[in-house]
Amino acid sequence: MESELKDLNSKPPKSNSNGNSTNTVRDDRPLLKSNSTSSAAVCSDSLHEMEKKYAAYVRRDGYGTMGCGELSVKEKLLLCFALVTLFPVRVILAVNILLLYYFICRVCTLFYARNRDEEQEDYGDMSGWRRGVIVACGRVLSRAMLFIFGFYWIVDSSFNHNFATQKEDKHQPEEMGRAGVIISNHVSYLDILYHMSSSFPSFVAKKSVSKLPFVGLISKCLGCVYVQRESKSSDSKGVSAIVTERIKEAHQNKSAPLMMLFPEGTTTNGDFLLPFKTGGFLAREPVLPVILKYHYQRFSPAWDSISGVRHVILLLCQFVNYMEVIRLPVYYPSQQEKDDPKLYANNVRRLMASEGNLVLTDIGLAEKRIYHAALNGNSLPTVLHPKDE
Repeated sequence: MESELKDLNSKPPKSNSNGNSTNTVRDDRPLLKSNSTSSAAVCSDSLHEMEKKYAAYVRRDGYGTMGCGELSVKEKLLLCFALVTLFPVRVILAVNILLLYYFICRVCTLFYARNRDEEQEDYGDMSGWRRGVIVACGRVLSRAMLFIFGFYWIVDSSFNHNFATQKEDKHQPEEMGRAGVIISNHVSYLDILYHMSSSFPSFVAKKSVSKLPFVGLISKCLGCVYVQRESKSSDSKGVSAIVTERIKEAHQNKSAPLMMLFPEGTTTNGDFLLPFKTGGFLAREPVLPVILKYHYQRFSPAWDSISGVRHVILLLCQFVNYMEVIRLPVYYPSQQEKDDPKLYANNVRRLMASEGNLVLTDIGLAEKRIYHAALNGNSLPTVLHPKDE
């Protein structure tokens, strides 16, 4: 793979007899710039090969790769109209909702000691009226935020899928039990807003999130488990142990917040399902699989190969956005799956792919970084560590 990628950065485009390039990227696709002083573009054939190899991260909407594609005159007019009318209104409303919920969280956490466990700081153990207010307001305001973003209605296809799945569920015990963790595919940061509005679970987040203005306190009220993603130290075992403990507690105690995990470890374009990490399955407790699908006509809400700022702007300029939710029945592991978390994870992954009509792929975060590096013209990583995702 490395040799192929080096060729992408070093191979110049072919030229015709007039000295003009005959194999450069078309105007409606972004150039893959070399990381050297040369400004030669990668040939279209090479870009096409990369898109096939990293198909899970390729944007297929009208805005093209990285959201920088050539737009039609009609699309430009719609975008300009939305920028001066819809965009500022949505930004103001979204900021007001964020500030309102921050104020609610600040009031509810006054004079309340934070839970401190192995360098984790959160309010996940909060109970009583404080917890009730934070959860109720969080769910309502999260749904209001999605409404502002253009998700005026959310289609729930759970009933039809649940009926089909329950017929063949071989692991469902006679006495129903509560899942300790929600397992969901990961398409966009919008996934978090939906799950907050639906079940208000605890998430696994980067440690830097806890230090963000406003969002940091909100994440602590969610009871987020923080992980230093860039660090390769042994504290990952501590995080895994905390997540496992939280899952077991949520399974046994109905008042405890559910854990919410995206086992793929990164976002895709919504058509694929990456390999699952086993962290959410180590507790050997039942899981609740949830599939999120974003349908679109112009701009895809998927956050795959596009910058965060550009994505937010284009998303807020889209008049209507669509989301479909498929909530599968609680999956109860067999004894064999309990003894083999990898088997457990793979079986849940295959079920979600089948019910959500998603394509299974073997690539992961390491390949996504390679693809992004090529698109942005940055130097490509020479050593890959898939386990470090």
